[in-house]
Amino acid sequence: MKYVVTWENRQTFGEETQERSLSVLGKWAPPETVTFHQFVARLDGRGGYAVVETDDVEAMAQDVATFSAYFDMHVHPCLDMTDAARIEGAAIEFRHSVS
Repeated sequence: MKYVVTWENRQTFGEETQERSLSVLGKWAPPETVTFHQFVARLDGRGGYAVVETDDVEAMAQDVATFSAYFDMHVHPCLDMTDAARIEGAAIEFRHSVS
């Protein structure tokens, strides 16, 4: 399963929190069961985005728990666009079949 993970600095985020979060990030490594396809920071320094793939939901939960002390985290399950378009097309066909 693919996920888009977004994070934004908490309102209490300051220089001390920034230093601590970078220290934690420096010691952290992605679990072997999670593949990071993209891992990027916002240019304004207020958060970032990751596209990850895993079937290990507990590993995802562990990573979110590790960093949620510093960031407001959001995890969105996703499909590749070709798969989403196929599913949406099937849904349209079904709705049209209902009289």
